[in-house]
Amino acid sequence: MNRALLAALVAALVAVAGTGQAQAPQKIVFALNWFAVGDHAAYWVALDRGYYKSRGLDVELQNSKGSGDSIAKIDTGRADLGLADAVVVIPRVAQGARIKIVGAVFDLTPLNIWTRKDTGITRPKDLEGKTLAAPPGDAQRQLFPAFARLNGVDESKVTWLTIEPAAKFVALSEKRADAVPDYTTGQPFWEKAVGKDNLARMPWSQHGFDTYSMSIVAGDKTLGERPGAVRDFLAASYQGWRDVMDNPRAALGIFKKRVPDIDVSLIEPNMMLGLELMKTERYASHGIGWMERAKMCRTVEVINSYMPDMPRKVGCDEVFTNDFLTKIEPPRR
Repeated sequence: MNRALLAALVAALVAVAGTGQAQAPQKIVFALNWFAVGDHAAYWVALDRGYYKSRGLDVELQNSKGSGDSIAKIDTGRADLGLADAVVVIPRVAQGARIKIVGAVFDLTPLNIWTRKDTGITRPKDLEGKTLAAPPGDAQRQLFPAFARLNGVDESKVTWLTIEPAAKFVALSEKRADAVPDYTTGQPFWEKAVGKDNLARMPWSQHGFDTYSMSIVAGDKTLGERPGAVRDFLAASYQGWRDVMDNPRAALGIFKKRVPDIDVSLIEPNMMLGLELMKTERYASHGIGWMERAKMCRTVEVINSYMPDMPRKVGCDEVFTNDFLTKIEPPRR
């Protein structure tokens, strides 16, 4: 064999061998919408059980200070994907954010306002003359103008106290505020802070605001340049959610191992309340995270109609897509 032919053969063998080597994992920064709570258990399960790793992903979970904060990270490229409330995503799209919802988490909305019974607040109109507390990036603080308009509340008569996320419970328990917006899934934390007998809630779904809520959001750049990574991330994440549904106790063990500071006595009921929002016929039929277009369009219409200062009306299909979802069925019971 001549030298040139031998060199060509060696080069070919090296190239073939190189294709068999594992590629470096793709880095994915996933911005949570809050500090670690039961709503996030599935992502730690997916990390612990290697679901991301098996799909070639190196996933970093980052805390945020509300949906507005996580959306800002995604839109500016500081995060590739993240969690955010759908009804906060919609006005951000109207304002020019290059983002899209690629999967739901809760099929039913957990939007809610917590208050104390001693405030006398029982309906939205009772919020007039009262003080509400929330971080500036909080989803429900940003959405409150729409909720107020929908329910005939004069927003100018409501005072907002700006606080850090961790101060929500203290603000209500120490009577710095009369009401605090927070998901229904936070009930065990609120019962501990305020007392079960003095705690009252105002679910938005009972006051005309039954919309899509917690969702997984991706930036347009990530969708355009790394569609496969988005698809793999969603499949691994929803496999994590399936595991949580199938064996909540095991999921809690993983969560506690990964995030030692969590109080399992609070996180367990918090997580179980979230799972109740996922036990729907839509998920059973189409897979976890699937979004019904008609419901998403109703969600968009609520924001277009009632959110003030929208620079333009948003089209339903601008906001979401099911194209990156792999069907992950919930466990059969």
